[in-house]
Amino acid sequence: MRRIGAAGAIVATGALALSACSSTPSTTTEIDEETSLSIGWNQPFYSQNNLTSVGNATTNSNVIYLTNAAFNYYDNNLELQQFSDFGTYEVESEDPLTVTYTINEGATWSDGTPVDAVDVFLYWGAQNDSFDNVAPEYDEEGNITNQDAIDAGVYFDSSSVAMNLISEPPTISDDGLSITFVYDEPRSDWEISVQPSPIAAHALAAVALGTEDAEEGKQRVVDAFTNNVTEDLSALAKSWNEDFNFTSLPEDENLYLSSGPYVMTDYVENQYLTLSLREDYSWGPMPSVDEITIRYSEDPLASVTALQNGEVDIIEPQASVDVIETLEGIEGVEYTTAPTGTYEHVDLIFNNGGPFDPATYGGDAAKAQAVRQAFLLSVPRDEIIEKLVQPLQPDAEPRESHTVTSEAPAYDDVVAGNGSEFYRTSDPAKAAQLLADAGVATPIDVRFLYGASNVRRANTFELIKASAAEAGFNVIDEGDDNWGSRLSDTASYDASLFGWQSTNTYALNSEANFVTGGLNNFAGMSDPDIDAWYAEMSTNTDPEQETELTILIEERLNELGFSLPLYQHPGVMAYRDSLQNVETIALSPTVFWNFWEWEVGGDTADEE
Repeated sequence: MRRIGAAGAIVATGALALSACSSTPSTTTEIDEETSLSIGWNQPFYSQNNLTSVGNATTNSNVIYLTNAAFNYYDNNLELQQFSDFGTYEVESEDPLTVTYTINEGATWSDGTPVDAVDVFLYWGAQNDSFDNVAPEYDEEGNITNQDAIDAGVYFDSSSVAMNLISEPPTISDDGLSITFVYDEPRSDWEISVQPSPIAAHALAAVALGTEDAEEGKQRVVDAFTNNVTEDLSALAKSWNEDFNFTSLPEDENLYLSSGPYVMTDYVENQYLTLSLREDYSWGPMPSVDEITIRYSEDPLASVTALQNGEVDIIEPQASVDVIETLEGIEGVEYTTAPTGTYEHVDLIFNNGGPFDPATYGGDAAKAQAVRQAFLLSVPRDEIIEKLVQPLQPDAEPRESHTVTSEAPAYDDVVAGNGSEFYRTSDPAKAAQLLADAGVATPIDVRFLYGASNVRRANTFELIKASAAEAGFNVIDEGDDNWGSRLSDTASYDASLFGWQSTNTYALNSEANFVTGGLNNFAGMSDPDIDAWYAEMSTNTDPEQETELTILIEERLNELGFSLPLYQHPGVMAYRDSLQNVETIALSPTVFWNFWEWEVGGDTADEE
């Protein structure tokens, strides 16, 4: 799952059909020189490394999708397709699960260095928690208190459950193009669990270790993980976590190397980012657009105006009545609306010494749980939907599942058994009684984090603040345009409002949100049963059993008072009718999924 900026996010469901194929899009599209497109997006790019908890955001993943090669992608039917022009993968053994990935000869990074197995090896090493020997500790202001220990030790701010199931270093072939992973136990979503690192291994070595020769750098990376060389791992980890975050074009090209069709050529902070087609690219579907510029604006109506004025060619703004009404009056523009599976939610922090932490009540977990339940019960979900969503989608209803979209076949079964009826109707009076019964004095301060410039979220905050006050909560405004980078700084807030965007169709897509120590589990929530149920799900291929496990997980989440789903967003995507083959899907990277098929010019009306 990936965080998205102003537009909310999409949650996947394992109930969607998944079909693995070996087909690859045509590579014969002729490049139209000097052809360029501008795309409006809601949040500026800020990290080349979307594998860290800070960089794990859709706005970053969009750019990385355009610039980095991968083994597979989802098409418009949400079926998994292989990029076989770049590489292939094959299951060598089912017991133990053994998978070999091979990169085709000829693929290179934008500095001319070959893409090879070491770049996939780094994807494993940086996300395998066994190499970490220290973790950040924070004070009440969110400042790290053990920086010296982190600098001296090893801490990669990345984690993958799948990579943690590969305890032995993967084997690299003699030619350096193939790499073999042996899993300690089966993994149902293995096919989407491994990709080349978004950071080139030799680039990381150059930045972190000062190596000048690419092959030497790659070998230093392999040796560091294979031989557990603490000094090198410490430097690699610090660089991995920090050096590839930027908001304008860096001087050092190592920080934004490309292994795919486009490479970053210009980036002006908070304004636009330009990607240019690489002249040497040949290991994948060939785009017909020579240059793509992504222009940033948090304001949906400003994005529509930019489309109308010819400043951008494609937009995917947050849907609203005003946005759609304005689009209807613009000549030469096509737009589509459809439910996106967007999952907007409120989360509560368990371990920051705040109002939802048992430590605040002398370790009394039941009292903290009652406070969490009371707060979520005071959230006016129906009012939020009635005032902010139904004007756009009259039949919009509250979402009652943490992991399954309302369109999924399993949704009704999951909701019937997950205990969501407790929160079905907002009840500040009942919430106040829960606090009284628990012996908790009011008012209770709750620092609430959300995207300040997002109008819908700002309005949602105001509705929550007013309703929660009736239950005895003093909700403090922590609205911040940099909310994404603050999510891991849990000392600075107690509750948050944001969304998830899914990157695949497996039920395990939600695992990192809810398991102990999961990359997206910012709340510090930990439950051994939830961990065990996800572990069981990871090897399961029976849809009925998957639904049963999902119900158990969600029932516990509701009991703990961890999170409250609000609603799924309707979506809108608009583009100039001179463009062809532009469409969006309900997974990241949404409208970017088939960028190689975009064409400028021609009569799209004839196609329709």
